[in-house]
Amino acid sequence: MAPANTLPAWSDLQTHRDNVGKSFVLKEAFASDPQRFDRFSRTFTSDVSSDILFDFSKNFLTDETLDLLVKLAEQAGVEKKRDAMFAGEKINFTEDRAVYHTALRNVGGWDMKVEGVDVMNTKGGVNDVLQHMKEFSEQVRSGEWKGYTGKKLTTIINIGIGGSDLGPVMVTEALKHYGADDMTLHFVSNIDGTHIAEALKNSDPETTLFLIASKTFTTAETTTNANTAKKWFLEKTDSNGDIAKHFVALSTNEEEVTKFGIDSKNMFGFESWVGGRYSVWSAIGLSIALYVGFDNFHKFLSGAHAMDKHFRETPLKENIPLLGGLLSVWYSDFFQAQTHLVAPFDQYLHRFPAYLQQLSMESNGKSITSDGSSAKYTTGPILFGEPCTNAQHSFFQLVHQGTKLIPTDFILAAKSHNPVSDNLHQKMLASNYFAQAEALMVGKTDDEVRAEGAPEELVPHKRFLGNRPTTSILVGGAIGPAELGALIVYYEHLTFTEGAIWDINSFDQWGVELGKVLAKKILKELDEEGNGQGHDASTGSLIGAFKKLSRQSKMADIPQSNTQQARSILRDFSNTERSRRLSHRIASQHHESHVYKASDTWDSRTEAGYCVLSTLCYTVSVWPFMSSGQVGKESTLPLWE
Repeated sequence: MAPANTLPAWSDLQTHRDNVGKSFVLKEAFASDPQRFDRFSRTFTSDVSSDILFDFSKNFLTDETLDLLVKLAEQAGVEKKRDAMFAGEKINFTEDRAVYHTALRNVGGWDMKVEGVDVMNTKGGVNDVLQHMKEFSEQVRSGEWKGYTGKKLTTIINIGIGGSDLGPVMVTEALKHYGADDMTLHFVSNIDGTHIAEALKNSDPETTLFLIASKTFTTAETTTNANTAKKWFLEKTDSNGDIAKHFVALSTNEEEVTKFGIDSKNMFGFESWVGGRYSVWSAIGLSIALYVGFDNFHKFLSGAHAMDKHFRETPLKENIPLLGGLLSVWYSDFFQAQTHLVAPFDQYLHRFPAYLQQLSMESNGKSITSDGSSAKYTTGPILFGEPCTNAQHSFFQLVHQGTKLIPTDFILAAKSHNPVSDNLHQKMLASNYFAQAEALMVGKTDDEVRAEGAPEELVPHKRFLGNRPTTSILVGGAIGPAELGALIVYYEHLTFTEGAIWDINSFDQWGVELGKVLAKKILKELDEEGNGQGHDASTGSLIGAFKKLSRQSKMADIPQSNTQQARSILRDFSNTERSRRLSHRIASQHHESHVYKASDTWDSRTEAGYCVLSTLCYTVSVWPFMSSGQVGKESTLPLWE
């Protein structure tokens, strides 16, 4: 397709913005048009969820604006690209792949094929995987699937990163009201050892189930965390634990999965046409099914499919996700808005903005169009958000009185899962939801400030210009699995619409690769002398500073009383062959296994020297071991103790 700024409707929109848009005043538009809300709001209805009202009326919209935006969508081929996606065509043109996550939630029985192959009903297809997820989740939840000692598995640790983490984290938090009371969930994504250590700290290996979520089973962060978890499990069970009962894989790489020790029967696969940020509907959602039950997971898919159906079949002017995407393009490219705020008035949705960040910015954070040329227009707004009313007490100052135009989405459920204090909390929440959108629109004039008795010198400081655009999303009931599924897919197809108009590939993510490659090189250099090779002066100096400071910080971690004793010992050992052998031994143990043993021939003074030498070799402190009274035995101290 042609670049967006070469389309006739683009030029027409620019003219319209110059003539009408830049002087458009929202409160005047409402004053002159009592029917404005009715004309610019849309209601999503389905048989599986509550109605969801989308109020677009507080946006910079006129009938002419809407007509021009729809023409832009038509000229950009949004409908054609949408139909190609639902037909299983390879619209991910840089990786030559179909984009078919819609098949994962195809509960309506659509005929869905990729290159002539039925992806729903073939062996290992979508329905097979869903059935496997159903059987497994029900076995675990009922206690039929037991741990190696016969106990019920009640702690689930999902190890993954990116789409293998953000989606399940968000959904299990959003649906916590439906979660199993006897189940504890942990999600480990960060390579920072603190993340896995905190998850393991209070976990019982006899009742813990690990889900290793990685399509390729080669992602560095995930495999490192998975191996740490495996090592913890085997050491805590004296190698008697049965990996097959406590580890399952959400992956397509059977060779690596079995090499890890997971039974291939405990592998839940998905296809190459499932992108990570769209994988929550796939086997990656197993943690969701385990936590809220498969019936609720199926409702989640049903709500998502209902929004798919709406997007696929509804005319453009009534098409809710398409309208959301058109407004985003309108603000990004014609009002130079750089951000998009999503603020849910629902504590259960506190991870929703973080999930949408990946969906939006990994999809449309691109600058190259389909013909390989650089885009001559703005793409990919910066999406951010926090739940309200918390956000009102942090960054809303900028939204109300800053110099940036920040288009904002507010989300509220009409009913709360927790109507405490005679529903007072929900009423207060709702009052803020309505008030914020109104305040952003109408603002406060100088005369209104003066009427409140403000001193003249404070009038400009207490002025609110208003005219900030918002979209209000109101869920007809409480947000349950189906409603959540529909909301997510609204934003998926909004993002699709943006990318289709901008003529970029919303389904690759080459931007995440370069840093990974450099990190692998630098990781090796951290164990070598010097500051590494081939780096700029800043990076090289930072590497050197890190090496120096990490050594110093390790010394500082040793308790003072033991440090004094150890220094004395080190002076005694400093010129002895024994100390050199000891240092070499400790360094070798650190490099090879990260497990440190106390010899039965060492006395307490040798132990103290060992601790300092271990510290210098980037080990953990072994003082807890010394104080345990186990000197004189062969003993192992793992990193997490």
